Order: sequence, then C-alpha cells, then structure tokens
Amino acid sequence: MAKRFNKKGGEIDWSIIFVILMLALIGLASIYVAASYDSNVVSVARMVFMQTIWYILGIIAVIIIMQFDSERLWRIAPFVFWGGVALMVLVLIFYSRPYFVETGGKSWFQIGPLTFQPSEIMKPAFILMLSRVIAVHNLANEVHTWQSDKMLLGKIALWTFPILALVLLQHDFGTMLVFVAIVFGMTLLSGISWKIFGPLIVLAGIMGTTAILLVTQTWGRRILENFGFEAYQFARVDAWMNPQGDTTNTGYQLWQAMTAIGSGGITGTGFNVSHVTVPVRESDMVFSVIGENFGFLGSLLLLMLYFYLIYHIFQVVNETSNQFYAYIASGVVMMLLFHIFENIGMNIGLVPLTGIPLPFISQGGSALIGNMIGVGLVMSMRYHNRSYTLSTHEGFE
Repeated sequence: MAKRFNKKGGEIDWSIIFVILMLALIGLASIYVAASYDSNVVSVARMVFMQTIWYILGIIAVIIIMQFDSERLWRIAPFVFWGGVALMVLVLIFYSRPYFVETGGKSWFQIGPLTFQPSEIMKPAFILMLSRVIAVHNLANEVHTWQSDKMLLGKIALWTFPILALVLLQHDFGTMLVFVAIVFGMTLLSGISWKIFGPLIVLAGIMGTTAILLVTQTWGRRILENFGFEAYQFARVDAWMNPQGDTTNTGYQLWQAMTAIGSGGITGTGFNVSHVTVPVRESDMVFSVIGENFGFLGSLLLLMLYFYLIYHIFQVVNETSNQFYAYIASGVVMMLLFHIFENIGMNIGLVPLTGIPLPFISQGGSALIGNMIGVGLVMSMRYHNRSYTLSTHEGFE
C-alpha cells in the first residue's frame, strides 16, 4: 500500500468536548426537573447520579476509542460488528420480561436494576463495518460504473438487511428507522451514480407512502399485524394523527408534551417550574422540559449546539482526506441527525411517537454510550490527523 501521511500528533478536539459538556449539563438539569415531577421516580438524586455515571463511562469510551487510528479501526470493525450481532441475537432469547410486558419490545437485557439495549451499541458498530465495506469496494473500483455501483448496493444490502430483521424481531420500529437513515446517508456519500440512487429515492418515497397507508388504513393494519406489529404501535400513530382526539388515553403523553412546550412561550417558565404533567418525561419526552422551562430561546440554543456539533464533524472530515473516516463520519452524522429530528419532532407532534431518545440529553445509559462511541470515532480523526493515499489494500485487510 502506498502511503502519504502528515501527522500532527495527538490533537484533542476541544470544540466537540465543549458541545458535549454543554449538552450533558442541559441533560442533567432536564432529568432533574423531569424526575422531580414524576411520581413514579423513587429517588431524583439517584437518577441524576446514575446518569452522571453513564456520562463518565461515555467519556472513558471516548478516550479509549481515540487511541485507535484508522488502521486499527479498520481491523477491529468485523469483530465489533459480529459481537454486536451476537448480542442482538441473544437479547431475543434473554430479553427483559418486565420491559416486554410494559413496552412490547424484546430489545433490553436486564441484570438486577441495570438495563442494557444492545441495538444502541450496534449503531456505531454497524457504521464502522459499513464504512469498511464501502471503502474496500471503492478502493477496488476507482471509477464508478453501472456494474460496480450495483455490486456496491448489493454489498450494502447484504450487511444491512440482517440487522434490520433483528431489530424488527425485537419489535423496535423506531430503531430500525435509525439504521435506515444511517444507510441512506452513507450510501449517498459512497459515490453511487444518481442514475441508480435517484430511482432508489423514488422507490423509497413510494414505500414510505405505502407504509403510511398501511398504518392508517384498517386493511393495512391487518397486513402489518401478520408481520409482528403491535396494537400499541398503531395507537401511537392514531395519537399523532389526532392528538386532541384522546387526551386521556393513548394520546395523553403527546398532548401533555405539546401543552408543556406551548406553555413555555418565548423565555420559559423558569428552571424547575413545571405546570404540566408529562409521563416518562426524563427519557423520550425530555425536550418538553426544555421547551417549558426555557421556552423558545432555550430550545433554539439547544438546536444551535446540535448544529455546531454536526458542522464541526464535517470540518474534521475535511481536514483528514481519509475515505474510511469520511464514511464513518457520515454514519455518525446521520445517526445523530435522525435522533434529533425524530425526538424533537415527536415532542411537537410532527412525527409519531417512536421511543427515540434525544442525543446526550435523554435519561438512559445505552443510548448515551452509543452516541459517545460515535463521538469517539469522530475525535479519533483529529487525534490521528493523517492524510492517506491508498493504491492497494495492503495493510487494510
């Protein structure tokens, strides 16, 4: 393998650290407020303490991942991918029975009071492996042709469909959508011709329209029930389409979240001043805390922090000239963007409730660790700032 590399040793990206720190502080404050008004929370201090521990573990994960340059990440990609697959298979057998009864999902391990969702860790593992698959193909096919692009799409599908199937078997439709978004973003950056990618987008639009018809029509729901869809998932769609139709049952959570955000106005009601009860507010509906306590201005600040984080990731990629890193970054960006759009969207009634957490804000360790691993992959790019020119696969096998 021919290499040209320029290394500026060990640069830590303090801009990303600053954004993550700000998001962590906002997250801890929001969880404190949400837990304070949640009668089901036994100890507010314990919840905030446990979330702090998860942040610390996430920081440790970032530090460890930063030690891996692109060659090491390349080599471990298959191992972390298949390790993630093994966990996703095992959770179908040893899933938490209480969580299944409560949510209808088979996506959680439970050991005593601790829970763990392997699909969250699978997201960065999947990004890493798919980046390697795309990079190998493009290194072997420097000129994109109709035939090579079809082969690349086939390879992407081959690595993607088993993961989507496992997530669907866990009855976790929201997480499946995250993986679809990741694949879309990475495929878009892979260099596939628009003569192929364009029709795929049209096909995706048709499939999306069909999906809407299936979940909104009686005949469609009968079909989906044969594929494992549950009544609670249809209830979420009904609540989204008509949040005022049932504000005491299935639509209660969404209606209360929208009411809380609306009551915040421009500047909010003030820290820890809540007049609206929102169920499970510390996790999926945490944005309603920000909207109510800090209003439009506080919500805008949060969006600006997310925008700066995404913008800075693109800046880091531009400084590296490394295709493998670029594909990793595109996957991380799509993962974060979809989480942000879906979570805020479902809090304001723009999209149905899907149980997608708000990155670095929502309570919960699995999602936080998964996102921090993504951040660690990005920070590795700056920490190992090398520019490669690859002519063969030697050393990248």
